Amino acid sequence: MLDLSVINAMFPPDLPEPADWERRFGPRVLPVGAEVTRFAPSPTGHLHIGGLYTAAVARALAHQSGGVFVLRVEDTDRSRQVAGAAEEFGRLLGAFGLAPDEGGVDGDGAWGPYLQSERRDVYLSHVRALLRQDRAYPCFCDKDRLARSAREQRAGRSPLGYYGRWAPCRTLAPAEAARRLAAGEPYVVRFRCPYEFPGRVRFADRIRSSVTLQDNGNDIVLLKSSQDELPLPTYHFAHVVDDHLMRVSLVVRGEEWLSSTPVHLQLHTALGFEPPAYAHLAPLMKAEGPSRRKLSKRKDPEASVDYYLAAGYPPAAVQHYLRGLANIRLMDVPTAEALAAPVRTDGMRPSGPLLDLPKLHSLSREFIASLTPGELYAQLLAWARDHDPELGSVLARHEELALAALAVGRPEGAPARKDLDRWSCFRDRYGFFFTELFGSPPAADDDRYGGLDPELVRRIAAGFAREAAGAGTPEEWYGALRELAVRHGHAPDTAAWRREPGRWAGPPRQVANVVRVALTGATRSPDLFAVARALGPDEVLRRLGAVAG
Repeated sequence: MLDLSVINAMFPPDLPEPADWERRFGPRVLPVGAEVTRFAPSPTGHLHIGGLYTAAVARALAHQSGGVFVLRVEDTDRSRQVAGAAEEFGRLLGAFGLAPDEGGVDGDGAWGPYLQSERRDVYLSHVRALLRQDRAYPCFCDKDRLARSAREQRAGRSPLGYYGRWAPCRTLAPAEAARRLAAGEPYVVRFRCPYEFPGRVRFADRIRSSVTLQDNGNDIVLLKSSQDELPLPTYHFAHVVDDHLMRVSLVVRGEEWLSSTPVHLQLHTALGFEPPAYAHLAPLMKAEGPSRRKLSKRKDPEASVDYYLAAGYPPAAVQHYLRGLANIRLMDVPTAEALAAPVRTDGMRPSGPLLDLPKLHSLSREFIASLTPGELYAQLLAWARDHDPELGSVLARHEELALAALAVGRPEGAPARKDLDRWSCFRDRYGFFFTELFGSPPAADDDRYGGLDPELVRRIAAGFAREAAGAGTPEEWYGALRELAVRHGHAPDTAAWRREPGRWAGPPRQVANVVRVALTGATRSPDLFAVARALGPDEVLRRLGAVAG
């Protein structure tokens, strides 16, 4: 083992001891059974929907137990960082109603800071402690030496790693190691794996019950190169120290970390920590023909959390859907019930849940339909201000018209029409109510008028503008429409058309369609009289007049 004076010289002279950090980050005072969970992304790219899924599950398990949900940013891999990604995590969690109780880039909390790059001294204290116990050692192997070992291992079909005869620094004489340190040779600090010939290790998983894996036999790197301006720890070491000192009791993370759990357990033991419980979530899957594959950041736009923000899925509906992916029993209950119900790890499947956008659309549609017009308007406006500024400006100026548009076809006290499953659909479904968004109606020769002669389209628009302008009731409105149809050789009603199709120029819907397209720009719409009443007589006449010419 290295002499203590040599070890101490590797670190800042005023570096605290591990016991100092234990006092600073003391145990949390929480109810019995309360879980402390964390979401710990790396700022190496945009947030994946799988990350949001992990955060939703971790947060639910913490809150339903009376515990705490922490956001920790694991930014020790400086070479792969994406600018702004660390700040984005807190913003996106908040946007979907999954804000942490503490943590994030600017997060307050007695167990922070919550960026690993700002906790360097915490890690150095624990690296030094392992060196003092001879559970770690400096390694001077350069990249060429490591690459040569890897080639030899591949040729001999041996596991890749730093162990056995491929770990020369593990058995380096203390005097030689001290000499090389004094000479300023670059080094990393490696963990001294307790097993030369590792066997199997068994551990509990909240989702998978008992898991048995090959134990770790590799002397992994704990502290990166001394040549770095600020040597930082590796993920494996930093997250073990942080989970302990932040008093995390349950680690919820993706299945890809399952195979790393043996080395994490070894590190907990070496540091004298009680390891947390684990729950490894299966990855989200996508159907591709008869088979399934993992959701891909490169191939699938719905893999990005930004996709759901831009589309305008209500946060409550997204939360409901994510809980349903975890516990299928929650997928087919109302959103309020799903958000109030506990998420159960024993209800999670070890196989990956299928990301099914039609199901999300259904949940979102039901949720939006459950809102009062005022609630719907407020949520729509909040989304539009961030993601469709033109729409946001129009909605802010015309609140009364927006509420009237949303109420069209919805008798007082009746459920809302289920024609919105995302806020981004509002323009298509309701944009025609607003002059700024609608503009001019289609010209008389537009295909939406069903192939009628443009001159006939103009006459119908002009005639209806004259005769229905003063209609104050639905009966008067539709009566004028029937009279206009007959005047232009069309049947007065569908029954007459079916009885004697040869007598008429066409069914009455052709005439009604002219008015519909002139007022809404579409061949399908809510009740025409209700639309006209919401638009007001001046706007109705303007649109009909524009078509009539």
